[in-house]
Amino acid sequence: MGKDQRVLFHSTIFGPIHSRRLGTSLGVNLSPTDGKVCSFDCLYCEAGYNAQGPGTSGLPRRSDVALMLRDRLAEMKSKGERLDVITFSGNGEPTVHPDFPGILHDVAALRSEYFPEAKVSVLCNSTRLGDEAVCEALMKADNNILKLDSAVEATMRLIDRPGDRNFTVERVTAQLCRFAGQAIIQTMMLRGEHEGQPVDNTTAEEVDALIEAYRRIRPREIMLYSIDRATPEEKLVKVPADELREIGARMELATGIHVQVN
Repeated sequence: MGKDQRVLFHSTIFGPIHSRRLGTSLGVNLSPTDGKVCSFDCLYCEAGYNAQGPGTSGLPRRSDVALMLRDRLAEMKSKGERLDVITFSGNGEPTVHPDFPGILHDVAALRSEYFPEAKVSVLCNSTRLGDEAVCEALMKADNNILKLDSAVEATMRLIDRPGDRNFTVERVTAQLCRFAGQAIIQTMMLRGEHEGQPVDNTTAEEVDALIEAYRRIRPREIMLYSIDRATPEEKLVKVPADELREIGARMELATGIHVQVN
């Protein structure tokens, strides 16, 4: 992926945009506005690899996030605009921000003041589930969307490239069980190649492993999706919609858990 192909959000509050999974979404970016800060370095991340650096703007302050969000929500309200969801996403992992629990509290309060019908969603890569404050905050989100891209250790490490060497499939699966009935598990399905190694989490072995993990975690929903934009690893391939639906139907039949396919 060339530098000009990265999708960086150059503001703390961005949108609203149309999310194929969530609807009309106003974004909250807790990463720098000119760089990337993430505990994963995924092959498919539309924001590019972590090697680009964190930029110079730093992480936004809690008070500034609340002020900017209030201004944007008031503007949308005055214009009669629609809002389905406020989503923590952006240029990295939101739970890395040291004030994430407090910021989520502020966001939920502002949502209730201006758009009480809207949901608060968090797109989270599951790397910070060992932090009690982070877990308690995530439990308060309307849509707590936690990542599990593969239940096979080698594949997870190849696709997600976690920064913490102690992050393992077994550890994160056990941590995800805490959110049974509450979390949405999000899985990116893809195939291709990276540095001569095949990348494919759509095989029968991979799908079986995911099914077993989903059975163990018991989320309220499973969310499957595939590549939608340019990726830093250029040899990745989008899984066709029909195949994705077939995989989702197999998972739903095997687990009894609703699978949303996007």
